[in-house]
Amino acid sequence: MASLAGAQTQFAPKAKRVIYLFQSGAPSQIELFDHKPGLAKMRGVELPDSVRQGQRLTGMTATQTSFPLVASQFEFKQRGQSGAWVSDLMPHVAKIADKLCFVNSMHTEAINHDPAVTFFQTGFQLAGRPSIGSWLSYGLGTENQDLPAFVVMISQGTGNVSDQPLYDRLWGSGFLPTKYQGVKFRSTGDPVLYLKNPEGVSAGTRRGYLDDLAAMNQLKLEQAGDPEIATRMAQYEMAFKMQSSVPELTDLSKESAKTIDRYGPEARTPGSYASNCLLARRLTERGVRFIQLFHRGWDQHNHLPGQIVNQCRDTDQGTAALIEDLSERGLLEDTLVVWGGEFGRTVYCQGKMTADDYGRDHHPRCFTVFMAGGGVKAGMSYGETDDFSYNIVKDPVHVHDLHATILRLLGVDHTKLTYKFQGRHFRLTDVHGNVVKAILA
Repeated sequence: MASLAGAQTQFAPKAKRVIYLFQSGAPSQIELFDHKPGLAKMRGVELPDSVRQGQRLTGMTATQTSFPLVASQFEFKQRGQSGAWVSDLMPHVAKIADKLCFVNSMHTEAINHDPAVTFFQTGFQLAGRPSIGSWLSYGLGTENQDLPAFVVMISQGTGNVSDQPLYDRLWGSGFLPTKYQGVKFRSTGDPVLYLKNPEGVSAGTRRGYLDDLAAMNQLKLEQAGDPEIATRMAQYEMAFKMQSSVPELTDLSKESAKTIDRYGPEARTPGSYASNCLLARRLTERGVRFIQLFHRGWDQHNHLPGQIVNQCRDTDQGTAALIEDLSERGLLEDTLVVWGGEFGRTVYCQGKMTADDYGRDHHPRCFTVFMAGGGVKAGMSYGETDDFSYNIVKDPVHVHDLHATILRLLGVDHTKLTYKFQGRHFRLTDVHGNVVKAILA
C-alpha cells in the first residue's frame, strides 16, 4: 500500500493522537519503577556471571575489573488500587498510578545513545528513516489545517546539563516527502522561525505574495512533477496560517491559575518541561496528531542519586498534570500518552561507589516505559525482570512491538503502513513487530 493519507485505518481507532514524552539519556528503571528489594542485602557483591551471561558492555565500563551490585537509595511503595511499584522520586506520577500502564519488560538492541534514540524514533539504528511522527502524519493526515500535524519541543533537564545532544533528523521525514517532518517549537523568540512578517510587510501584502508564488510553483509542479514542489507550496501556506494560530496557542494568559499551579512552578517558563507539557495539552485540543517532548538530562553515569532527584523534580509534576488535565477535559480517552527513554541502566555501579554515591551505565536488556489513555489498560503492570533488573523473565516487549502497538491503537495495521523507496516497501517496524494485545483495553 503506497499511502494511507486521509486517515484510512484498518481497525476502529482507540486513539486519535499521541503525546510522546521522550526522556532522553535513559532513566534508571531501578530507581523509578522496577523495585528490587533483594538488592539491598547484596550491596558490593559482584554481578554473577550467570546473570550477565557474557552480554556486551559499553566502552565506559568494559575496562572495569569489578561490577559491584548497588541497590537504589530511594524508597518504593505500591500505589493505588493497582499496587504498581513507584519510587518516592515520582510522587505526582505515583498518585495517578491507576491511570497508567507500566511496561517493565522493554528491551532494545542499541547500547549507545545515538543509535538507541534513533531506533526509538525511526525503527532503525542508522539515520535516514522517517520518524514515527512523520509516519503518522503521512498515514493519518491531520485534524487541524492551521497547525502542523507533528510538533516537537525540547527541554533541558537539571539532572545532567551536559547530556547527549539531540538532532533535527530525529523528527525528520527521511525518504517521505518533507511536508511530513516535525516542526520544532523554540523556547526563545518566536516559537517558529520567521513567524512574523518583515518590517513594513502587511498581512495583505504577504497573502498576495504567497498567491503569486503558489501560481508559479503550480506551473513548475505541472512541468516537473516533483512532489517537493507541492511540499514547498503546502509549507508556505502552513507558515502563513501559523502566523495567527501559533501566537494564540502559546498565549497562556487565559489558562486559570489553578491549571498553571497544577503543572508546577516552571509552567510559566517558556521551554521548560512543565510549560511544554501544558502546550502539549493545548496542541491536543487543537487536533495536532503527534506531539513529542524531548527532555534531556537522564544520562547519569556518575553522581546518580543527586542528579536523578533534580531530573525527577523537572518532570514528575508536569507529566502527572498533563495526564490528569487530559483526563478531566475528556481528552485522555482518545489521546495516547507514552513516557520513556532509549534504554535502561545497569544494576552494577559504574565508577566509584561510596556510601551515598554511585553511577549506572547503559542497559538495553530491560527497562520501563509507561502509557496512559488512548485504549491501553489502566492500572496495569506488564512484564517482569529478574531479581537484578538485568534480564527479562516474562513478557518481553521490543521497540518494534511498542511501535506496532501504538499504530494499532491508532487503528493502523503496522504491516500496511508502507512507503515504496528505492524498489522496496518500507515501514516503521521494518519486517518485525507484534502488537502487545495484553495491554489493550
